[in-house]
Amino acid sequence: MSYSIGFTPRCLRDFSTLDRTIQQRLRRHIDRLGENPFPPGAKKLHTEEAYHRIRVGDYRVIYQVEAHQLMIIVVRIGHRREVYR
Repeated sequence: MSYSIGFTPRCLRDFSTLDRTIQQRLRRHIDRLGENPFPPGAKKLHTEEAYHRIRVGDYRVIYQVEAHQLMIIVVRIGHRREVYR
């Protein structure tokens, strides 16, 4: 069972400003979310119950899982010091 992956406009804008090597690392991890939306190390955010996050080095990917639609919506991508603001 594979999930489709969608992005918010803000997420796409943030992603496009990152360095190409960082984009490639993040893309690999985001693509893996389609196979397993809750990989080892994924955590639920305390502030928003519907959101989860994965760590990729110093960067974080915050996403929401729509299980009934088999869809993952990536909400934010950014450096760990900025992504939670």
